[in-house]
Amino acid sequence: MKVEAAAVSLREVTRYNLYELFKLDAADGGKQVASNAKSMAEAAVHGEAWPRAIYDGDTPVGFLMLYDPSLVPDPEDSDYYLWRLMVDRTHQGRGIGQAAMQLLIAHVRTRPGAQELLTSIAEPAPQLHAFYGGLGFVASDEFSDGERVLRLALR
Repeated sequence: MKVEAAAVSLREVTRYNLYELFKLDAADGGKQVASNAKSMAEAAVHGEAWPRAIYDGDTPVGFLMLYDPSLVPDPEDSDYYLWRLMVDRTHQGRGIGQAAMQLLIAHVRTRPGAQELLTSIAEPAPQLHAFYGGLGFVASDEFSDGERVLRLALR
């Protein structure tokens, strides 16, 4: 069953939903995405991190984190970068990831100086290439930490 895109929202991570996010599992054994606990630890020490819970209605079903250089005075990097995206295994295949990405892309378009959104994937990953390609991301010849960089033009 596909989800209604209008039912998907991105919400601030708070003390009230943090532990629910820790329970979510992408079921990939950490091959493609770090645990939400690791992501939240990184967000706690990186001022550029914009972590958000993905909700389907009132149910937390995933997590994403954006590297947003406009959040700090002297960012290490000026690119907007999808740092993490995960949807819990029990909610995959319903369009939640795509709906969450559409919300994220709309958000990044409002950010200062945002010309493109980047992400990276560990290859081989034909499903991820298809997922991100369907959103308009294009594979580049660049690699970051051994992962292929994908780029989405925003303007």
